[in-house]
Amino acid sequence: MKMYMVGGAVRDALLGLPVQDRDWVVVGATPEDMAAQGFRPVGRDFPVFLHPETHEEYALARTERKSGRGYRGFVVHAAPDVTLEEDLARRDLTINAIAANAGDISPSALFDPYFGQRDLQARVLRHVGDAFREDPVRILRVARFAARFPDFSVAPETLVLMREMVDAGEADHLVPERVWQELARGLMQVQPSRMFELLRACGALAVLLPEVDGLWGVPQRAEYHPEVDTGVHLMMVLDMAARLHAPLGVRFACLTHDLGKGTTPKEVLPRHIGHEQRSAQLLRGVCQRLRVPVECRELADVVAREHGNIHRSGELNAAALLRLLERCDAIRKPARFEEVLLACECDARGRLGFEATAYPQRERLRAALSAARSVDTAPLAQEAAARGLKGPQVGAQIHGARARAIDAALAASA
Repeated sequence: MKMYMVGGAVRDALLGLPVQDRDWVVVGATPEDMAAQGFRPVGRDFPVFLHPETHEEYALARTERKSGRGYRGFVVHAAPDVTLEEDLARRDLTINAIAANAGDISPSALFDPYFGQRDLQARVLRHVGDAFREDPVRILRVARFAARFPDFSVAPETLVLMREMVDAGEADHLVPERVWQELARGLMQVQPSRMFELLRACGALAVLLPEVDGLWGVPQRAEYHPEVDTGVHLMMVLDMAARLHAPLGVRFACLTHDLGKGTTPKEVLPRHIGHEQRSAQLLRGVCQRLRVPVECRELADVVAREHGNIHRSGELNAAALLRLLERCDAIRKPARFEEVLLACECDARGRLGFEATAYPQRERLRAALSAARSVDTAPLAQEAAARGLKGPQVGAQIHGARARAIDAALAASA
C-alpha cells in the first residue's frame, strides 16, 4: 500500500499557492485494508475513505470506462492492481495529474507521467488524454480553471476536443445541479469573464446559457457604452464584480442583468427600451433550468428589473425614490439592497473608460433608505387607527411620513 497526494493540492503547492484541501490516492490496497487501518468509507460511486485523524479523503486507485451519456455514465474499476499511472490517466488536465509521494513535492518525490510540471511552467491548460471527452463536466472545469488562472492559455488541441464534445451533444446531458456548481465556482474566480469566453469559444455557452450567448453582437448606444457590444460589456461587468470582491449573488446578478437586450427588436437597435422586464422574464427561465438558489435568484431579479432606475436615481425626487425602495423591498431587506447597489455599481463601471469612475447613486440611495427606515411606524399606525383609518389608508400615512423623511434628508445633504 502506497499513498500519494494528488490533484489540486500538488498543483497549488508547485505554484506557490496556499493549499486548501488535500486529496490522496492509495495504490495496492483493498477496502478491507483501509478499514483495518481505521479509515471510514464515504464513497458512494467508488471507494473513498476518510483518514481517522485528519479526515482528508483517500481514494483507491481506479480506472473508469465510459458506459453512457453525461458525467455519470461510467463503470469504475478499483483494485490493488490498478497503477498510479492508470489512475492519473483518467484526470482532466496535466497540471492536475501530478502525484507527490507521501505529500513530498520535492522533484525526486513527484510522479509526473503526463508532463504536468512542464505545462505549469508554460502556463498551459492541456487535457491528459482522449479519455477527457468522456466527461462533459470537464468542459466546465477547464473554463473554470481559465478564470482562476488568467495567465494560463488553453492548448489548441484541448479547445478542439472541447468543441468536438459539444458538437457530439455531450454538453446536452449535463445535469443542472452540476452546471450551477461549476458556474458558481467560476463566477467567484479572479477573472470570471474567461470562463464564459472559453465556453462561448467551444460552443458550450449556446447550449448551457443561450440567453447569455445571444448578447454578443448586440449593439448598444455608444454614448452610454463606448464598448458598444453587449457581450463585451457583460464580461467587463463580471470582471468589475471580481475586482470589487463581490459575493456570488452579486456576480450572478451581474451575469444576468442585461439578458433582455438579446431580444430587442432589430429595428430599434441600438436602443433597448424595456429590456429590464424582458431580462427579468428570461432570468426566471435560467433559474428554473439551472435550479439556482433562492437567494441568488431573488437578488438577480431585483437587479434585472431595477438597475436602470437605480442608475437614474439621481434625477428622482423623494416620492419616486421611496417607490423605488419599495419595489426593491429595501426597507424590509436592507442588506440585500446593499448587494443590489453593488451590482449596479459593477454595471456602471463595467464600461470602457468608466472603470475608475465613482457611483454617487449608491450613497444617495443609502441615505434615502436610512431616512425611510428611521421613521417609527408604530405611533403612526396607532394614530391612524384612532382616526378610524384601516389597511391601505394606514399604509398611506406611513408612506407619506417616509417620503417626508427622505425629502428632509436630501435637503440636508444638498
